[in-house]
Amino acid sequence: MAEAHHEQKHPYHLVEPSPWPLVGSIAAGLLALGIVFFMHDINSWLMYLGVIAVLGTMAGWWRDVIHEAEYEGAHTTLVQIGLRYGMVLFIASEVMFFAAFFWAYFNGALFPTAEIGGVWPPPDIKTFDPFSVPFLNTLILLLSGCTVTWAHEALREGDRTGLLQGLALTIVLGLIFSSLQAYEYAHAAFGFGDNVYTSVFFMATGFHGAHVIIGTLFLIVCFARAWAGHFKPDHHFGFEAAAWYWHFVDVVWLFLFTFVYFWGSL
Repeated sequence: MAEAHHEQKHPYHLVEPSPWPLVGSIAAGLLALGIVFFMHDINSWLMYLGVIAVLGTMAGWWRDVIHEAEYEGAHTTLVQIGLRYGMVLFIASEVMFFAAFFWAYFNGALFPTAEIGGVWPPPDIKTFDPFSVPFLNTLILLLSGCTVTWAHEALREGDRTGLLQGLALTIVLGLIFSSLQAYEYAHAAFGFGDNVYTSVFFMATGFHGAHVIIGTLFLIVCFARAWAGHFKPDHHFGFEAAAWYWHFVDVVWLFLFTFVYFWGSL
C-alpha cells in the first residue's frame, strides 16, 4: 500500500537534488581562470585542474542522466518534448554567442579605424589562404554532417551497424578537423593580441574549435551508448541532441569560412 501511495501518477520528471550544477559551475570557473593565467604566462596547472574538473562533471552528470533515461524510464514522451525545447533554446543562445564575434568582425571590416591603418585586414597581417587548410576543413565538416545524418537515419531504421559506422566516421572526421585547426594555429603568421583582427579571428575560430571538440565528445558518448544498445528507433533524444549540436557547428563554420577566411583574404 505504501508503494502504491508513492507511485508516480504523472508523465513528468521530478529531478532529484543533484550536486552537478554547483560542481560544474566551480569547475567552469577554475577552467576559465586557469586559461586566463595560462595566456598571461602565470601558470598552467590551474587550467589543467579545470579541464579535469569539467571532464569529471560531464562524466558524472551524463552518467546520472543516462541512468534516468535508460533504467528509470524518466524520459517519457512528454519529458522528451521539454528536452527538445530546451535544446533548441540552448542552440539559440549559442547563435547569439557567435553573433557577438561576427558583429565585432563586421564592425572592424566595414568601418576600419585609423589605428589599424584604415583597411581590413590591417596592412601588417598576412591572412591564411582560404583554399588550403580552411577549405579542407570545410569539406571535412560538410562530410561529417552527412555521416551523422546517415547514422541518425540508420538508427531510425533499426540498422545498428549503420548507426555505429556513421558515428565512428563522424568522430574521426571531427578529430581530423581539430588536428588541422591546431596545425593552422601553429603556423599562423600573427599572434592573438597583435590587433583587433587577430583577436577576433582567434576568438571566433577558437571558440568554434572548442565547440567541435565538445561535439566530438558528445558523439563519443553516443557511440558508447549505441554500442551498449541504449538507443531505440523511437527513443533516442540523446543522439538527436548531439546531432543537432553537430549540425549547428557545421553551419557556424560555413559562416566563418565565408566571411573570416574568404572575404577577409580579398
